[in-house]
Amino acid sequence: MAIIKSDERAAAPTRWSVDRDETSVAFAVKTFWGLTTVRGRFDRFGGSYEVGPDGTKIELTIDANSLDTGNPTRDKHLRSTDFFGVAEHPQVRFRSTRVSDARDGTLHVEGDLEVAGKVVPLECDATAKQVDDVLEVEATTTVNQRQLGMSSGPLGMIRPPATVHVKARLNGTT
Repeated sequence: MAIIKSDERAAAPTRWSVDRDETSVAFAVKTFWGLTTVRGRFDRFGGSYEVGPDGTKIELTIDANSLDTGNPTRDKHLRSTDFFGVAEHPQVRFRSTRVSDARDGTLHVEGDLEVAGKVVPLECDATAKQVDDVLEVEATTTVNQRQLGMSSGPLGMIRPPATVHVKARLNGTT
């Protein structure tokens, strides 16, 4: 699917919103000097994909407190100021600054990622497929968590980069 342009089909949706029941936001990071991988997810988020006269805009907002690695002690530490600092920075946000058609249903997305009070540029490729009023978007990218001021853990045990995977189903409105 190429970037959907608002003038292509008058009946086509111009805005899609994340279906929270059919979307996942997950992460993985190497620990113990790269010997093991910790996997986790965020359970609460929202987002949109919008086509307008100024191009395509993608937004994703995540409740940082909803992170879950399956280990309550680790989750508490990840919510602390060593990592996400959820008391001061309750949300993780991504806002696209440029979305371009890369090839055969692939989009190249550039934007700003805001985590724990820091903002870093982020680029990734995403697949996008539209079926009627439903849009499916999937992207995997890496983030150097140290650029976000996050700890490397005791003795530097946590290795960058973290991998982030988003698989979103979005419902359209006209």
